[in-house]
Amino acid sequence: MPSSHPGPPEKLDVDLEVTPADWDPRQVYFLMTGLVVPRPIAWISTRSPDGVDNLAPHSYFNVVSSNPPHVVIGSTGRKDTLTNIEATGELVVNITTEHVLEQMNASAVDAPSDVDEFERVGVTKVASTTVTPSRVGEAMAHLECRLAQVVTLGNGHVVLAEVTHVHVDPRVWRDGRVDPELLRPVLRLAGTSYATLGEVFKLHRPGWEQDVGDRDASDTSWIPRRD
Repeated sequence: MPSSHPGPPEKLDVDLEVTPADWDPRQVYFLMTGLVVPRPIAWISTRSPDGVDNLAPHSYFNVVSSNPPHVVIGSTGRKDTLTNIEATGELVVNITTEHVLEQMNASAVDAPSDVDEFERVGVTKVASTTVTPSRVGEAMAHLECRLAQVVTLGNGHVVLAEVTHVHVDPRVWRDGRVDPELLRPVLRLAGTSYATLGEVFKLHRPGWEQDVGDRDASDTSWIPRRD
């Protein structure tokens, strides 16, 4: 199917149908980052082989396994974070929360490779337990990681890393686990837009035998509803 629009229209009067190759890569970037939202932010600290500490946010981030735990981080293009990870095999994911929003955003500055962003944005270096890069002292939680694999796809580099140590501040822990309402994570949208967690609600996760079973295919009464 041909693309319905040669580029992003100011106003969309009909459904958008796009073949990515028909648009400028930057236009595709804005389309994808506008649709895949919200995204958690990995505030990644690394250390270069020369001993320079680097700190930068990455919003292509998620967890991909739990036994053993692994996270995935995407780097569009080659940045100091990726260079340091490939050189040393180590990184720390500092979880981004509301109270460190400004420092996180400031650390996105395109500083030269020999600049220490910890010092420039005014956050505290705390020694990690299992890896060399420092943790951000002001962060409420940290995932210390070692590189498992880097996969290059187009202009992106997918970093798969095994979590070797987890730190969580008592202030974000309740009833046996991390409470997202106490953690107050910052979420990435598109452009320069961010979001906070907003309303938190629960939905029953249905099981086939106990919830669906022999119901008629047209019967949707078993679908859990939001209160």
